[in-house]
Amino acid sequence: MVKTLHNVLSRRERQIVDILYRRGRATAADVMEDLPGDPSYSTVRTQLRVLEEKGHVRHEEDGQRYVYAPAVPRRTVRKSAMKHVIETFFEGSVEQAVAALLGGEGSRLTEEELDRIEELIEKARKEGRR
Repeated sequence: MVKTLHNVLSRRERQIVDILYRRGRATAADVMEDLPGDPSYSTVRTQLRVLEEKGHVRHEEDGQRYVYAPAVPRRTVRKSAMKHVIETFFEGSVEQAVAALLGGEGSRLTEEELDRIEELIEKARKEGRR
């Protein structure tokens, strides 16, 4: 099975990392504000420190505050997450995943979006022929 953040983090750790990806950067108080439930400030700080020790989060000092951000670029995590979704829900089939996306939301795609998708398919065809 593909090893992703989804596999190696607890539910609460994933929630924190998701918040950091959505916000880009956040203090412990910002994270606490977005978390479901009623976590204490010290618990959130501890979880951020643990995530930092695991290499998923980094921080910068801004005066007396620590500002946290994801340590792994979004594009890297995006690929990992897509692999996880495709393996888990589509039996490893990219075709099935694309069909599900186009089948449910296809009618909402603009002509420009369809053109870009078509360009991506053409690019994949050309790269596959090399």
